[in-house]
Amino acid sequence: MNPEEQNPQAPLQSPVENGAANQDVNLGGDAARIAELEAKVAELTDSHLRAKAETENARRRADEEVAKARKYAIEGFADSLLPVKDSLEAAIATPGAAVEQVLEGVHATLRQLVAALERNKVSQIAPPAGTKFDPHQHQAISMVPAEQEANTVVAVLQKGYLIADRVLRPALVTVAAPK
Repeated sequence: MNPEEQNPQAPLQSPVENGAANQDVNLGGDAARIAELEAKVAELTDSHLRAKAETENARRRADEEVAKARKYAIEGFADSLLPVKDSLEAAIATPGAAVEQVLEGVHATLRQLVAALERNKVSQIAPPAGTKFDPHQHQAISMVPAEQEANTVVAVLQKGYLIADRVLRPALVTVAAPK
C-alpha cells in the first residue's frame, strides 16, 4: 500500500514537513525539560543558601560562646576565693582578738584557701628531701654538699604550684652536689 491509500482524506505531507512537525514536538519536550531543570537549579540554590546561612549562624554562635568562656573563665575560681576574703575581713574587723584566736582564724582561712585551690585543680609542688631533681617542676637555687645522692632535692625553699598538669610556678629547691 502506498501512503495515499491508507487515508485518502489526509493531505499529503512531504518528508521535510513531517520532520518539522516532529521538531515542534521535540522543542515542546525540551522546553519542559529546561523548565524542570531550572526549577531544580532554583531549589538547589535555595538549599545551598540556607545551608550557608545556617553554617554562618553556627560559626557566629560558637565564636560568641568562646568569647564568653574566655571572659568568664575565672568566675568559678573567683567564687571559691570569696570565702577566704570574707574570713580575712572578719579577722581584721576584730582588732582586740587574742593571739590564739587570730592564729586559729589564720589556720581556718588557710584551710579555706587550700580547699579553694584544690577545687580549681591547683596543687602544690613540695618534693620531700631525697626526691630526684626534675627541671620541669623544680628550679635549683643552689647546690650544696649533702649526705644523699647527687642531683636530689635537699630542701624546698619555696613551694611550686601546678594547674592541672601545667607548672604555674616551679618549686625553688636546693640540690645535692656531686661528691
